[in-house]
Amino acid sequence: MEFNRRSFIWMSGSVLVARSSPSDQIGLGVIGSGGRGRLVMTIFQKDPAVRVAAICDVYEPNLQNALSEASKVAGTRPKAYRHYKELLEDGNVQVVLIATPEHWHHRMVLDALAAGKDVYVEKPLCQTPEQGVELVEAGKTSKSIVQVGTQRRSYDLYLEGRKIVAAGNLGDVRMIRSWWLNNYLGATVPQKLAGELDWEQWQGPAQRRPFDPNRFFNWRFFSDYAGGIVADQGAHVFDGIHLLMNAGYPLSVNALAGKPHRTGVETPESVVVAVRYPEDFLAVFSINYAAMHYQPRNDQLNQLDGDKARMDIGREECRVYMQGAEDTVAILKKSERGFGYATELHVQNFLDCVRTRKVPSAPMALGFQAALVVQMANLSLQQGRQQRWNAARQRVEE
Repeated sequence: MEFNRRSFIWMSGSVLVARSSPSDQIGLGVIGSGGRGRLVMTIFQKDPAVRVAAICDVYEPNLQNALSEASKVAGTRPKAYRHYKELLEDGNVQVVLIATPEHWHHRMVLDALAAGKDVYVEKPLCQTPEQGVELVEAGKTSKSIVQVGTQRRSYDLYLEGRKIVAAGNLGDVRMIRSWWLNNYLGATVPQKLAGELDWEQWQGPAQRRPFDPNRFFNWRFFSDYAGGIVADQGAHVFDGIHLLMNAGYPLSVNALAGKPHRTGVETPESVVVAVRYPEDFLAVFSINYAAMHYQPRNDQLNQLDGDKARMDIGREECRVYMQGAEDTVAILKKSERGFGYATELHVQNFLDCVRTRKVPSAPMALGFQAALVVQMANLSLQQGRQQRWNAARQRVEE
């Protein structure tokens, strides 16, 4: 894709966007237009060069809501699709946003690459280690730009945190302690659909099940479609750790979990994951969605324990405490606009790379590294033992 007649303007928050002539416009196709898909779509629309050309969903209310939302931008009249492969054949679509349940990510990304589209795919990248290996290999031979939606990779606060670690301010970091607290036990589930759903197509590559509104609305908590809350949030946490520590694939993963306490779901809400890395550090992540409710700015934290200092980095702030003065903040960094800014920065990084053909902040190899850790955690829970990553053979072993 060539963009020869554009000028650049600085928008609020110092995000660089393009002011383009009509021939420079980027046609966006949205595959999966639930709440997250619609939110990210509207962020894409903040770039004046982006036009939502097509939207696909198999649940009619989601499709109609997204069509209505997209059309609020003057001159936008997206085409509606109910089969994603038809959207991929649309010549007006150059870029696709994939925001479906994760059991579809692997197949849809491969098909989008085959269609020559650039791809922004929500995390986790895939469901299994085997899928991740296949996607990374496919990316090596594709000319498409692929960004995985692990937005901490573009977040100003985390980039500042990475500089602090790289500068040696913390000394040697041999352990990272991370936690995420919330509560979903009292959440209610709609008992009926608000419109037409193609349940057969929604299930796609997953095992066939009778229609169940709980499975449809709470797919994240069923192993047919996702890895539970530890995978959903853990992919973000471990990607952030990888960024801060300049770390790659894990050596081994152990996990322990309590039983599920939410009625009608398969996956636990309280999990502890311990990971060993070849960069000579451990990362321990605890997630508990049976805790009290926290304000979003306080619900998660990563603590990097160095032998000179400790760094605490959450959603909104990064604080460093020096040895011998742990009650005093030695370094304080804050995001320019808060955690919601991370997705805006990540989308803009992707669009910049669509124009320049440079490698984005979160290409598939990095997206797979984060997904692999939580996949190995779930394998550890299933099998009751440590899982090891054989980097030479590109597979998980016990």
